Amino acid sequence: MTLQREVPTSGDGQPPGRVGRRAAIGAKTLRTDRWWIQPLVTFGILFSFIVYATWAAFIDRDYFYEPYISPFYSPCLATKCGTVAGSNGVPHIGVFGHWFFTSPAIIILIVPLGFRMTCYYYRKAYYRSFWLSPPACAVAEPHKKYTGETRFPLIVQNVHRYFFYLGFLLNIILTYDAVIAFRNHDGKWGHAGLGTLVLLLNAFFLWSYTASCHSCRSIIGGRLNHFSKHPVRYWLWTHVTKYNRYHMQIAWVSLLWVAFSDVYVRLVASGTITDLRFF
Repeated sequence: MTLQREVPTSGDGQPPGRVGRRAAIGAKTLRTDRWWIQPLVTFGILFSFIVYATWAAFIDRDYFYEPYISPFYSPCLATKCGTVAGSNGVPHIGVFGHWFFTSPAIIILIVPLGFRMTCYYYRKAYYRSFWLSPPACAVAEPHKKYTGETRFPLIVQNVHRYFFYLGFLLNIILTYDAVIAFRNHDGKWGHAGLGTLVLLLNAFFLWSYTASCHSCRSIIGGRLNHFSKHPVRYWLWTHVTKYNRYHMQIAWVSLLWVAFSDVYVRLVASGTITDLRFF
């Protein structure tokens, strides 16, 4: 025999003090900690990056000092890049030619921006920091209606996997930039400076960010009913899963480092600082 306790109800059949299925709490939140610090810091960092990246993309100068090229401008899609001061010019793909009316970085940044904006971690970051949806756990959001990612424009987030493929190709190009950074200023091999290390770390952090991505984990191990029948993919999946645990930290490090890489190349190219040469 099972005993059941009768719960008092109001006239509409709901327990007293409840509206629908949620408790009727008048306060925005009952949290007493400084829950607003994390979304505020996230907003400050992301907004600062957006402002700087926009300025760097439109300024259209000081992005190349042979053999260093800013990751914001690589690969350069306009042939006018080859006219930048330097004995061999900027490595470029002459898709737009000299007639291109604006900075080629505006086209380049579409890929990393689309990749990060649709990333699972960054969705949470800017949803909470910019849209307050919600700003923190157990804190109500100000929006009256929530449709999630089922309607336009947020349904566009589903293109993340395709940006993953484009980001993968971009990482190959940036790795090439890091390799040719071992050349001298006159184009000869046998050089290594601080800029070389900066670009090498930039490529490493971007590859780490891509490898720890949720889409990467899904592509490698998704849709497999039996891991035992796919030992190689299972081995890769287990290692990507380990990286995936630190996806948030890697995302921040790679974001800040790519901005620092542009700053360093810009300072060297403008003559503000001198590249420290190791050998």
